[in-house]
Amino acid sequence: MALSMRPLFAVLALLVSGSTLAAPAVIFDMGGKFDKSFNESGYRGVEKWKAETGKNYLEFEISNETQRVQALRRMAERGASPIISIGFAQASALEQVAREFPKIQFAIIDGVVNLPNVASITFKEHEGSYLVGVAAALKSKSGKVGFVGGMDIPLIRKFLCGYEQGAKATNPKAEVLANMTGTTATAWNDPTRGAELAKAQFAKGVDVIFAAAGGTGNGVYQAAKDAGKLAIGVDSNQNHLQPGTMLTSMLKRVDVAVYGVLKDFKPGVRALGLKEEGVAAAMDEHNAKLVDAALKAKLDAARADIVAGKIKVNDAMADPAACKK
Repeated sequence: MALSMRPLFAVLALLVSGSTLAAPAVIFDMGGKFDKSFNESGYRGVEKWKAETGKNYLEFEISNETQRVQALRRMAERGASPIISIGFAQASALEQVAREFPKIQFAIIDGVVNLPNVASITFKEHEGSYLVGVAAALKSKSGKVGFVGGMDIPLIRKFLCGYEQGAKATNPKAEVLANMTGTTATAWNDPTRGAELAKAQFAKGVDVIFAAAGGTGNGVYQAAKDAGKLAIGVDSNQNHLQPGTMLTSMLKRVDVAVYGVLKDFKPGVRALGLKEEGVAAAMDEHNAKLVDAALKAKLDAARADIVAGKIKVNDAMADPAACKK
């Protein structure tokens, strides 16, 4: 235990003298802040805040699940506030420590902790996934699109359900083939398995795969490139990872959530969807050749209809029967 905590104390030592007792802290979860996905998006949010304010912050990267409570407690003992936990897996640890330190502000990104000193930021992943489902169905030549999830949990089923709704609204005859990588946290960082699942789907005729699988998605993207197929990234804008292969990325704006907490902390639960610019389908120079004006117009129209309430995207977490997958 002493060895595992050594990096934590080293990070805490970064507190500067003077007014830093009010410095915020960010605790990145498994996969690290440079995972090219969820954690890294949160890192960009806190770095934006740092660049604007000139203030510093504390950080810690969880490498072992047993570190969560200890990291939160040590940050709170030093007076850091707000303390932001990145990822739903930190919810139980944050709830425990937030009860111990009722005067400290805490935030959980992608989870809910119902305490008066906690801000809980969630996302309407089903809305963003609907958009990339539309894109997948429009680009698919076979009528078969795929999905590779990370850990098999309700949240990832929520991505799948939204994706399937978008694909089938665009092409009622579309087939959606789906696989989950595993049932433990290792499912988020297994690119070899991701590549295997992608290859198996390609062999069945799939020509576009949406990966909602953290680092595992990197294997999916490489397999898509090797096979001359298309892939869709998740959380961060991953279009640059395999230019010409990445049709788009379903942005889950963790950076917006983290930045918002730092700029204006408000306890309670807030959900960020298309209207709040919390989710989106990424467009940039890396996928410009894949997304023509007609496809872009259809995505814009679908987005506008969802924001206006003309299209209702079912949330599989709120209604598990919404999609039968």
